Amino acid sequence: MTTGTISRKADFPGLVNADGSPWHYLDTAATAQKPQAVVDAMSRALGKDYATVHRGVYSRSAEMTLGYEAARRRVASFIGGHEDEIVFTRGATEAINLVAATWGAANLKAGDRILLSVLEHHSNIVPWQLLRERVGIEIDVCPLTADGRIDLDAARQIVTEQHKLIALAHVSNVLGSRLDTAKAAELAHSVGAKLLLDGCQAVARTKVDVKALDCDFYVFSAHKLYGPTGIGALWAKKDLLDAMPPYQGGGSMIDRVTFAKTTWADAPQRFEAGTPAITEAITFAAAIEYVDRIGIDNISAHEDALVHKARAELAKINSLRLFGPDDSAGIVSFQLGDIHPHDLGTILDEENVAIRAGHHCAQPLMDHLGVPATARASFGLYSDEDDIAALIRGIERTQRIFG
Repeated sequence: MTTGTISRKADFPGLVNADGSPWHYLDTAATAQKPQAVVDAMSRALGKDYATVHRGVYSRSAEMTLGYEAARRRVASFIGGHEDEIVFTRGATEAINLVAATWGAANLKAGDRILLSVLEHHSNIVPWQLLRERVGIEIDVCPLTADGRIDLDAARQIVTEQHKLIALAHVSNVLGSRLDTAKAAELAHSVGAKLLLDGCQAVARTKVDVKALDCDFYVFSAHKLYGPTGIGALWAKKDLLDAMPPYQGGGSMIDRVTFAKTTWADAPQRFEAGTPAITEAITFAAAIEYVDRIGIDNISAHEDALVHKARAELAKINSLRLFGPDDSAGIVSFQLGDIHPHDLGTILDEENVAIRAGHHCAQPLMDHLGVPATARASFGLYSDEDDIAALIRGIERTQRIFG
């Protein structure tokens, strides 16, 4: 490998097929492969270290509780927050639903407006539509620039003091376009609105500091950050969390329960009903430790170089249409003539190349682009030029098959 500055394939057991041949994994935007260090951390947490948390008086439970809460601190520090501002959720999807069902239900009323954009993931569209059905809010949609960025100049013409929330992707999961977060924060706060950022595609390849971003809510998932599935995080400003009502009821989120009345635990525990994802939280922290050892700036530079190389090679292919800006963050989406992305993905699979093919949970964006689906190659810290070369060979084979 010559492009980029790091090569960590050996750390990832999933990148080798059963026969020892390489698997060219280009679907990191969907979910990242896991390094051996994360696999080992999960094994320890599920095995010799395992016990419940917050309830046991025996020593192993106490130790597991310390590990679980240390994970919260580690996740918080990774994005420049404090531990009492982090709520563990099942993922970014649940985090957005939590904000809609608690802050949204408590603070929004009929006639209030929120602003989304054309490129949002369904997880940042559907929860707000559900809230619209319940309380009567209105949803406005910000258009995109010609190269696929959220057009915040156009947003400025849309936003009024009726807008109480602006919810946008930090990095697009289809186009890889990066949000001008400073401009988005200034716009939201100029009309007294809150800013929610979907950080799923950003945290694994961009240095995130929630205080510098000046956002009010930030959501992300562990599995796109080389960690486990089934867990993510909501960061919110402490005063917002403290004022939000519970999301679900049950154990762990209470102060005192009687049949007459129940009082709630302080945030963030108020939002974590039931036995939490103990081993996942601990493994989430292990993934962050791994990423920090490599350095997010190194990962960013590595992926930027791969995107530049990939876009240059793909641009040479006749009838191939590239989407998104030239400086997309770790993601390249394209259409190969009249060949459906599912057909391309199937043939690439025969070549040991894994890409994503479909609408990527962004059907409004597909409508905007005028296509039913796109092919998407997305990079991780383990990706290299061999993966790009395999992708190009597979595309050329697909063109020969379809004549």
